[in-house]
Amino acid sequence: MAKKAAKKVTKKVAKKNVTTKKITKKVTPKKQSAGVVKAPTLQPGDKAPDFTLLDQNGKSVSLHDFKGKNVVVYFYPRAMTPGCTTQACELRNSESKLKDAEIVVLGISADPVKSLKKFEERDKLNFTLLSDPDHEVIEAYGSWGLKKFMGREFMGILRQSFLIGKNGKILHVMHKVNTKTHHDDVLNFFKNL
Repeated sequence: MAKKAAKKVTKKVAKKNVTTKKITKKVTPKKQSAGVVKAPTLQPGDKAPDFTLLDQNGKSVSLHDFKGKNVVVYFYPRAMTPGCTTQACELRNSESKLKDAEIVVLGISADPVKSLKKFEERDKLNFTLLSDPDHEVIEAYGSWGLKKFMGREFMGILRQSFLIGKNGKILHVMHKVNTKTHHDDVLNFFKNL
């Protein structure tokens, strides 16, 4: 009788453990999708994660295509919004200075290719815009995170820039970007290397 009672107790304990594990598994993904999991933090000296995305013309563009050049990979929330337009137009206006400094500009957002083309045409942009609708590259660079706007919190693209050297390594990370001075900030950084 004592053995039967011990087996019943063991079965009850085992059932409780299984139930607890199932609950834990159900809770964990919800926390991840709510943005609890921290994005990777890339630092100067790290190799810049390679990627291949479609540009505003529907052509595949890879970071490794620009090996041997200085590259600015900048992430922006949405094409044709006020801050993003200011930032893009200032980069457009700095084309000759950027070219003289051998700096390639790659702007990345989650916008579809069609919207990027419209952005390029509307504002006469003269650099590559890349579409990352699945946020794979945005997340690989740690540019997806919690944002606050008008008392509201939500997950979105963080306005950040990664300045990458000719060897493919990150030289500098701009976590807070001023849309009006971004172009000058980039030029000054490379000028002072």
